Amino acid sequence: MSQQEKVARRAALRNEYWRTMTNPHNHLRGESGGVFDTGLARFQAMRVNHYEHFKPTGRSFKIGLFTVVIPIIVYAKMMKYERDQREEQYRTGQVAYADRRFKFI
Repeated sequence: MSQQEKVARRAALRNEYWRTMTNPHNHLRGESGGVFDTGLARFQAMRVNHYEHFKPTGRSFKIGLFTVVIPIIVYAKMMKYERDQREEQYRTGQVAYADRRFKFI
């Protein structure tokens, strides 16, 4: 497609868009001034229907496991280990009361 054909097509599409957007009689047809985009409507319908046609597979299970469940478990274990170490230091007197974190809670 040559450059001139692209420019002509773009100008025609722009003129059609402005003609439909500025039509004062659109309210009579119930369109209220908007342009109905069939491509956007198909995309939105596809996004809504995706969950109705979802089939759980091993791959989707692994994605959910590795992105949600395992990071939460690993973070909880690390936090528990760190808090146990800090509590042990507090109980054995290795950290002075004035140097403790969250001593007012």
